[in-house]
Amino acid sequence: MSDPLHGVSVFVEAVEAGGFSAAAAKLHLSRSAVGKTVARLEERLGVRLFHRTTRTQSLTHDGQVFYERCLRALEELRAGEALLESGKQEAAGRLRVSVPVLYGRRCVAPILLKVARAHPKLELDMSFSDRPVDLLEDGFDLAIRNGGSNGLGPGGDGLTVRRVGHQRMSVFASPGYLRKRGTPRTWEAFAKHDTLAYVRSGQLRTWLFPQEDGSNVEVIPRSRLRFDDLEALVDAAVAGMGLAWLPCWLAQDRVRDKELVRVLTDSPGLRFDVFALWPNTPHLPMRVRVAIDALAAGLPGSVK
Repeated sequence: MSDPLHGVSVFVEAVEAGGFSAAAAKLHLSRSAVGKTVARLEERLGVRLFHRTTRTQSLTHDGQVFYERCLRALEELRAGEALLESGKQEAAGRLRVSVPVLYGRRCVAPILLKVARAHPKLELDMSFSDRPVDLLEDGFDLAIRNGGSNGLGPGGDGLTVRRVGHQRMSVFASPGYLRKRGTPRTWEAFAKHDTLAYVRSGQLRTWLFPQEDGSNVEVIPRSRLRFDDLEALVDAAVAGMGLAWLPCWLAQDRVRDKELVRVLTDSPGLRFDVFALWPNTPHLPMRVRVAIDALAAGLPGSVK
């Protein structure tokens, strides 16, 4: 039986060094030895890993996919060695996490930084994007997604999903605005107020309000002020420009500082679950497990 890791380290070095010649210099091999090792690996796999010219080598699509898997395998080996050397269960190796931009910066990053501080052998690589990512294709170990509020949804094939928290959406306004225009007592009264609209990917986000029968009332904000950035929308609400439908975690500091007031306090507000997703695996790496457990314990609406 052939060794599945034979040639993998040479292939990875060729990718990261930017070519066979540079890889050969770092590995103290000849360029032809590197080329032959990669060629044997391609023959065994039955795919072409590099586009080759007389001067350059660049990854094919299959090569990019294989490279991401090789990185993960090598990181697991290094993490295993670190565990044996330390004699204790410690998170180690590279952890690649995809998070929404604002929620990730405000809520996720502080928790994962604490994890990184507690585990010095952990390498944390965070990617902030509101666009959906393919964990398997893009080589992420973990993703955090807000179910519904940012359109990312909870999961897909080949992924494990765990709810790690939730966020609530409520309507807020500045005290000055409410003194001037009055405080609405029902969502129907919003039609007589100025509202601040949130736009994502060119689409106006409607406001949703839960009802006793389990359904949601959908309110389309009619506003002359529209934003594709939630922090700018919060600033406009603080400036007294109208009502804003916001995540409670985003508004809480402004409420504490008495710059915003929550309206419709008799309504609990709409709840969105927050999910952790990771590729299916028979053995979850400790670095991923530690991160998930920390997020489940520390995120707003965390799952204790």
